[in-house]
Amino acid sequence: MWTRRSLAAGAVLLALVAGACSGDDDAASSDTTAPAPTTTVVPTTTTVPPTTTTTRGPRGSGEAVTIAFGGDTHFEGVVGQKLGNDPTGMFAAIAPALSAADLTMLNLETAITERGIPEPKTYTFRTPVSALPALAGAGVDVVSMANNHGMDFGAEGLEDSLVAKETSGFPIVGIGRTAADAYAPYRVDIKGQRIAIIGATQVLDASLESRWTATDTQAGLASAKHVERLVAAVVEARPTSDTVIVFLHWGIEEQTCPSGAQTDLARRLADAGADVIVGGHAHRRQGAGRLGNAFVAYGLGNFIWYSPGGPGAQTGILTVTVTGREIDSYTWQPAVIRDGIPGLLDGQAATDALAEWEGLRGCTGLTP
Repeated sequence: MWTRRSLAAGAVLLALVAGACSGDDDAASSDTTAPAPTTTVVPTTTTVPPTTTTTRGPRGSGEAVTIAFGGDTHFEGVVGQKLGNDPTGMFAAIAPALSAADLTMLNLETAITERGIPEPKTYTFRTPVSALPALAGAGVDVVSMANNHGMDFGAEGLEDSLVAKETSGFPIVGIGRTAADAYAPYRVDIKGQRIAIIGATQVLDASLESRWTATDTQAGLASAKHVERLVAAVVEARPTSDTVIVFLHWGIEEQTCPSGAQTDLARRLADAGADVIVGGHAHRRQGAGRLGNAFVAYGLGNFIWYSPGGPGAQTGILTVTVTGREIDSYTWQPAVIRDGIPGLLDGQAATDALAEWEGLRGCTGLTP
């Protein structure tokens, strides 16, 4: 397994008790037959304790969990070169910040393959499977592949991506051999809190949408355009989860305010029972805050990306602290992408970037 979490295995102890009776081989025989011993059976009464059912409240186990999110990630250009040269050390600068959370998640915006024919689109991204242990080594626990680059290399690329999901031991959501598989949440127990994470994309090229969308009989991506199907996935996960997270690919590129489609979907998902709703696609940061009892972050920006600079290089790590369904707090650690890898800002640069990020909330309708 490449993830930094491990599940404790239970041990079963069996106690075998045997009794034996032995005769005295040296005893003298006798013509007199002794009477058979009399055995008295005393009836016993077993008292079964009453069954007690513990109802989990909105705080689940009561232990707070920190969940960190980063934005769009691929391994093109300089990032791909670093993966080939130093996969274990390429994220050394950012790894401590990613590992600090109990759970860390990114958007993996690429096919996981070295085969296939590029789809007819302007940009196509792919990466070898070695990207997964590199991310795990940086402290990333789960990624979503539900985005407009998850199937960039056709049927062969899709098959390789699915094999990577099934065999790597690295959790991937938002893609599957059927719709049920693609919409299925990644489930993990942290500090007694049952967490479910669903991935879906609202962004699909019109010419590719039918081929890329997972159905009952077709492999592909979980589509957020099928709102009722996505809502049903949240409703299904809710009764057996303390915290439900939906990670989305959505929005309009280069826009810093959410679209109507984003705000409408956020409300539908929150009403269905989602606690944390985050995502990206715009390659820009968008505002974040509270939507009733839920938390929404509309745009995380690029994260591990070949951005040369400017607004597309402004990024950060969003950390949300939850106790079951309660959003305790959230923080934004501003960062900037240099040579494809994010580095945290400090001093006045960090103060200014944080104030700018806080200001993005103004057009979202969210509250602090």
